[in-house]
Amino acid sequence: MDEICLIIGGPQGSGLETSMSILGYAFARKGYWFIADREYFSNITGRHSYIHLCVSTLPVSSLRYPVDILAAADAETIFTHFDELSIGGVLIYDKGVLGKKLEDIPSIEDTTRERIAGKIKELGIQPTVSSIVNHLESSMSVKAVGVDYQVLLRGLAAKYTIDPKLLSRYVSGIIVAMISLVLGLRKEVSQDAVSRFFRGRPIIAEQNNALIDSIYEMYSELAGIVSLDTPTARPGKLMVVTGNDIVAIGKIVAGVRLQSYYPITPAADESFLLEKYQVIEADESVIGPIIVFQTEDEIAAVSSIIGASLTGARSSTSTSGPGFDLMVEGLSYAGMNEAPIVITYYQRGGPSTGQPTRGSQSDLLNAVFAGHGEFARVVLSSGDHVEAFYDTIDAFNIAEKYQVPVIHILDKFLANSLVTITPPDPGRAEIERGLLSSGGPNYKRFDSSKLISPRAFLGAKDTVMWYSGDEHNEYGHIEEDPVNRIKMYSKRIEKLELIRKELPLEKKITLQGHDNPDFILVGWGSTKGVSLDAIRALGKEGMRGAYVNLKLLWPFPGEEFRSILERFDKEKIIFVEHSYGVSLRHLVAMSTGLIIEKNIAKFTGRPLTREEVVAGVKKIIMGETLRMVAFHGA
Repeated sequence: MDEICLIIGGPQGSGLETSMSILGYAFARKGYWFIADREYFSNITGRHSYIHLCVSTLPVSSLRYPVDILAAADAETIFTHFDELSIGGVLIYDKGVLGKKLEDIPSIEDTTRERIAGKIKELGIQPTVSSIVNHLESSMSVKAVGVDYQVLLRGLAAKYTIDPKLLSRYVSGIIVAMISLVLGLRKEVSQDAVSRFFRGRPIIAEQNNALIDSIYEMYSELAGIVSLDTPTARPGKLMVVTGNDIVAIGKIVAGVRLQSYYPITPAADESFLLEKYQVIEADESVIGPIIVFQTEDEIAAVSSIIGASLTGARSSTSTSGPGFDLMVEGLSYAGMNEAPIVITYYQRGGPSTGQPTRGSQSDLLNAVFAGHGEFARVVLSSGDHVEAFYDTIDAFNIAEKYQVPVIHILDKFLANSLVTITPPDPGRAEIERGLLSSGGPNYKRFDSSKLISPRAFLGAKDTVMWYSGDEHNEYGHIEEDPVNRIKMYSKRIEKLELIRKELPLEKKITLQGHDNPDFILVGWGSTKGVSLDAIRALGKEGMRGAYVNLKLLWPFPGEEFRSILERFDKEKIIFVEHSYGVSLRHLVAMSTGLIIEKNIAKFTGRPLTREEVVAGVKKIIMGETLRMVAFHGA
């Protein structure tokens, strides 16, 4: 097989993210590509979480169902995901849960329990783990691998004198070992990945590697029962990163000097990584430091970066929907004062606190239009992890060159997905700080003789400047004269046309796929990967597809968008988005006059999968109208 997909499930806090990272390192070392999505509830521990992972001999950018391996840390995982396992797949489970009944699992939500009970009833089996395992073996030809977790854990505890209360932490080690074994990975590869993940904690690494030794010895007959093809060509160096990681790395390369944040899912991990690398060393010299500042709330977070930007420091904050709502007054203030700030906006399910740990793309219009009055802002989106690195750097360059706030809008799917990528090239990352001034006694911060006024920093010698939320004159003094209002208001807003004109096409919109397609998918953000993978899958069935990836969402590149889509039959165009209303089609209609009615939409909070997009395209071509694709994902 050139691709294998897995689900690893268990209670939140049981080490699933650790399993994902260790397997990622192991796959990367062997030259495989993979993508892994982490789905979890918003509580800290206990509720059901799972990792959906696909590993491939070729670059892979999307997930699919059914999966080939289901590895369960508990009974709830089996109840929740048993029907997502493919015919002939492998179930890895704890023998100790065979007697568990559906009614014994208190953490399952009532609606979910009823839905699972309905599936089980339709199959004519009992709502017990043992009955489900028997069904999978007899009706689905599944290889059910029962492992005695407690025997392994007691053996480990005896060898290392581990407190029995802490043994549940090592279930993730059993999962890693069993998956590595059934995929035929040499145990040294997995052990190296364990040592890499737990570097700095050698005892924990040793204990987990001892588990791998025991499992490879006890279950040796299972080695390689799922055959994953060997990569035909090694891709060279690979990075294993999440979206949060790669944005943080991009900020370091871009020269960020202040990152403020108030902890919120799924944005906080970006700041946590920056906290680890506040002092950057290169060639035996220190670059930095980066100040990472946890504020008392989001209002303080955006206010602090505005202040830092006025002193000349590259400054940013990261948040998601509820936090962004609180930042809007500060966003307007930055627009009024032409302050170059960057807000990294990770979308999650709303409205209100909504689904704090699930994904969405429903905040597009919020990013574009939030704030009172009219002012210039730029909204950039990234379609994948590599784009996110370069777009992060572009965000700072655009902010400072045009002296506008920039919103870099991403989503939970990209933020929390772990992938292998070819390392981006920092050498491509040019730093552009825009028009600067040393100031002086007669310095006009808002010189109206040009759209972009030379920028002096607070503290410049012999320089006084004023910043106010009120309308002001060229010096920054409050002034409400109508002639001055027209001059200053127009100066700020007309930057949008300059930005639209000067940004190169590849930073605004890209087109990939067939020159004469049967269908054209149009999207932004994380829909890029799943759309391109779906196009490749449909290509194997003789259907030609193309994908339009919108990167600059505001100011909207209407002229370029029309020039691309007017080459094709309008009836072939399909929008793809994680939202109910498909916000992009409204933005397109407003900016270009093009009315597109065909959509593939999903708003369950779980990622679009490859087969959902494939099925959606086929249904639309056959004349159906879609509001939501048939959902997968617990």
